[in-house]
Amino acid sequence: MTEPIPSITLPPPQNPQQEGKWLLETLHQWLDTEFLPEPVNQKIAERAAQIFVRQRMEGENDLGSLVIAIVTEMQAFDFSKSFYGEFAIANAVSDLLLESLGIDKCCGQ
Repeated sequence: MTEPIPSITLPPPQNPQQEGKWLLETLHQWLDTEFLPEPVNQKIAERAAQIFVRQRMEGENDLGSLVIAIVTEMQAFDFSKSFYGEFAIANAVSDLLLESLGIDKCCGQ
């Protein structure tokens, strides 16, 4: 029988605003590096960081739930001037958080 993949729980936030600032800067850099630097990348990173901070301040520590929240709320964002969409942003946030925790994003180890 196949074992379910265990959930990943982030440590409780010590300073959600600082986490949000880190995410904004790191995600913006990732967006600019992955494709072309675009002015909309700053707005995308700001919105994703806002969602993340609010979720963390509301007590959400489960990475999967954070990703779902970002996908859901980023659906209202206008991606027409970007190469990205809400799923790419949520996955990038997940990858960046996993890297920051020292977790291999490829194989979940």
